[in-house]
Amino acid sequence: MLGIGAAWYEREHLGLGVPFPPISERFERLEEALQIIEQMWSADDGPYDGRHYQLAETICVPAPIQQPRPSILIGGGGERKTLRLVAKYADTCNLIASSPEQVAHKLDVLGSHCANVGRDPSEIQTTLMSLEDPLTDVDAFLTQMERYAALGVSLIEIVPMGDDPVAFAERLATEIIPKLSSIGGVRP
Repeated sequence: MLGIGAAWYEREHLGLGVPFPPISERFERLEEALQIIEQMWSADDGPYDGRHYQLAETICVPAPIQQPRPSILIGGGGERKTLRLVAKYADTCNLIASSPEQVAHKLDVLGSHCANVGRDPSEIQTTLMSLEDPLTDVDAFLTQMERYAALGVSLIEIVPMGDDPVAFAERLATEIIPKLSSIGGVRP
C-alpha cells in the first residue's frame, strides 16, 4: 500500500529541509504525483509533463509485486480537494476519527465525488486514525468503534499515547484488541 497526502506537518518539512509550499500548490503536487504513480504502475513508461513535475520517463523498476498495482491510500478529509482525489485515484480513504456523525458526513461527500467521476464508493475502503487515548475509557472507545464499523470503517489506527509506548501497546493488546477484533469488520 502506498499512503500519500497533501502534507500538513510543517515542522517535519522544516526539520528535513523540504519546502512546504502553500496548500493549493501542495494539492496540485499531490494530484500530479498520483498521476505519475498511476503511469509508473501501468504499461506506459513514457514522459510526464505536469506543471510541477516533468519526467522524461516514468519507469518503475523493479515493478510492484501486487497486481494490478499496489493499493493507494489518501489521508485526509478535506471535502473539496482531498475527498475528490480519493474518489478519482485511491483504493483507501484515511479519515480522522472525529465523531461517527462527522465521518458519516465525510463519506456522504466522498459518495458525491464518486458519483461525479462514475465510481462506486463501495470500491473504496474506509480507515480511521484515532487521536484519542482509547485506554482512558475502553467501553466508550469500543462503543465508538461499533458506530464506525456500522459506517463501513474497516481499520482503525491508534497512535501510542504517553511516555511508555511499550506499556501502551501491551495494554492495547490485552484490553482493546481482543474486543475490537469482534466488532463487525474493524481491524486494529
